[in-house]
Amino acid sequence: MKVNQAKRFKDGEWDFIQDQPLKEPLVLVFGDRFLLESEDLYEEVKKMYPDGHLVFGSTSGEIMETHVFEESITLTAIEFERTKFEIVSENVSDFVDIENMGLAISNQFDFKKLNHMFIVSDGSFVNGSGLIEGLESAEGFKASITGGLCGDGARFEKTLTSYNETPKQGEVVAVGFYGEDLEVSYANFGGWTPFGPERTITKSEGNVLYEIDGKPALDLYKKYLGEKAAELPQAALLYPLTVQQNDQSEPLVRTILNIDEDANSMILAGDVPLNSKVQLMMSTMDDIAEGASNAAELAMRDRKSKPELAILVSCVGRKLVLDQRTEDEIEEVADIIGDQAKIAGFYSYGEMAPFAGKNECQLHNQTMTLTLMSE
Repeated sequence: MKVNQAKRFKDGEWDFIQDQPLKEPLVLVFGDRFLLESEDLYEEVKKMYPDGHLVFGSTSGEIMETHVFEESITLTAIEFERTKFEIVSENVSDFVDIENMGLAISNQFDFKKLNHMFIVSDGSFVNGSGLIEGLESAEGFKASITGGLCGDGARFEKTLTSYNETPKQGEVVAVGFYGEDLEVSYANFGGWTPFGPERTITKSEGNVLYEIDGKPALDLYKKYLGEKAAELPQAALLYPLTVQQNDQSEPLVRTILNIDEDANSMILAGDVPLNSKVQLMMSTMDDIAEGASNAAELAMRDRKSKPELAILVSCVGRKLVLDQRTEDEIEEVADIIGDQAKIAGFYSYGEMAPFAGKNECQLHNQTMTLTLMSE
């Protein structure tokens, strides 16, 4: 595996960490939404990698090495030696629902040889839970899935992604990796602590939460936030919800992406099933950094070889809590996975990964999610 990495800021030149000739590389381009809206960006990257497969995604912060950047573009180009990959891209506007879209994406891959799928998805229009459900619903699908929902800082205006074209809204890009020579491991961990009474979802539809304990969900949430309610939806990133569907299921953290004052409801990044138990959550800087360390330890636990590439997808809510210490969680990961691994990634509106030791993917919020690769 050969890897080139570079970054640039607005109106600046590309600064390459490694710059070696690569053959038909997978090129991951993560950046600030305003910079990705440039009509020249696609051609600019295509000129650097004319035979490359270019995947773009907007972010709430760019990760490279042990650094976190803002208002920048990062580029990670990977040439695989013994691993084949295939990329499928679809737009949510072309489907009646997100589950059908996920199924249509999966059906374009060869399940018998598919090792792993990495997703870069629109983060505004796409219900991540429904997307995963659709991807895994294809008959014979057994591959593991990781990835994330693209971000837009803490603005929540629009997100962009694309494959081999100028980034646009509503797109979901799936990178499928084939063959047994690629070792992939993954894990996620949060570091958030529930507080307050446990309540029950009494009215919801998909990822829209209407009522908790028979009362308007938004009213109840505003009551807890107090003065911070005026800062919604951004303030919600500091107080996500833990959602547990039943006693047998793992609790999932859900971020509030937006609010609907007219309907007195909240739009979350993933499904909030009826009758699920919910609680508010909070965290500290130290807990967030420790959560990233735990995620790295879980991802390394059963690996046969040291990772050569680490793709990190962490939540914008974690970034807001860490503030000036954002790089702490990246450094925690780097200490555990080793300096031989190239680190890339982004801050997101939702993270995709199975729980440790399992294959079934879940949508997470407020977690550090790792995808470690080596050949």
